[in-house]
Amino acid sequence: MFLIDTSRNGKPVYDATINQSLDNYLVNDLRLPGHGLIVYINQPSVIIGVNQNAYSEVDLSYLKDHNISLVRRTSGGGAVYHDFGNIIFENIVIGDDGNFGNFHSIADPILAALHDFGATDAQMRGRNDMVVNDQKFSGMTMFKVGDSYAAGGTLMYDLNNEAANEVLTPEKDKLASKGVASVNSRVTNVKPFLKPEYQKWTTEEFKNALICHIFGVQKLDDIETYHLNDHDWEIIDQRLAGKYDTDQWNYGENPGFKEYRSKHFDIGTVAFNFTVSAGKVSQFKIYGDFITGGDISKIEQQVIGSNYDHKGLVAAFAASQLEHNLGKVSAGELAELMLSKTV
Repeated sequence: MFLIDTSRNGKPVYDATINQSLDNYLVNDLRLPGHGLIVYINQPSVIIGVNQNAYSEVDLSYLKDHNISLVRRTSGGGAVYHDFGNIIFENIVIGDDGNFGNFHSIADPILAALHDFGATDAQMRGRNDMVVNDQKFSGMTMFKVGDSYAAGGTLMYDLNNEAANEVLTPEKDKLASKGVASVNSRVTNVKPFLKPEYQKWTTEEFKNALICHIFGVQKLDDIETYHLNDHDWEIIDQRLAGKYDTDQWNYGENPGFKEYRSKHFDIGTVAFNFTVSAGKVSQFKIYGDFITGGDISKIEQQVIGSNYDHKGLVAAFAASQLEHNLGKVSAGELAELMLSKTV
């Protein structure tokens, strides 16, 4: 494994729009053979999953009033708040997809470091979370391109939880499934669980200590490192222009269809926004924090035009290769969700 230095001209990059685009460049363009690791810090920002509806996940008024950036990642997963008290880590694995889908493989080195730093109760829980004292401090996601993938997540060290609680507006059904009443009650910073001498670290010092522990060295200079150069940044800038730096990509469109249904399944939250006309589904969009390597638009295409009844919806979902394009959820469960009454 080697480190990938994402600084630019010797200075750290805190722009979340830029940082969230790095994995795409590293996996699709640069493709350094083997297992690389990037670790960085973002300025205040909300990062949403590729399949999420920003208009239902984020308090956009609070976001704009507090000058918080909104950035859409290219992988699945849920909405998270970042600031200078949070670090982001990502494994870039080229030419070997044997561990794709295995969140333990990326969490275990971090958990081992946290145990040595004093957070002995830190562990993995659920599909893709790390927790301590039954509270989440890290969420992870990954995406695959051929025989390569990017896998990583966030790690809350000294995050402003009050801001996170104000700006994030997750589905109530999702919170209920976890037995909690709010965002703030189920998340925590890991800093208070470290040994007293380590609680004096700045976020940058914590980041560097974590990297050194993962690589088994005393200082960053001892790690094999690839430094992004001017040519790399030129391509990254080109990739950003006109897509990842646009409101169209980051905010998306709020379709405003008449009906809205949402439920939390084992694969994550699945939400439907749709319109029914003359007994048939005339407009249909899927949102959620699920992680899939498939194409949800294929499901949408199957459902549009189907009869809005149990038989018609089950047939449409069954013809959509659900497990590949969405995840392990049945056509019957999704049909029942669409037909359910809102409260």
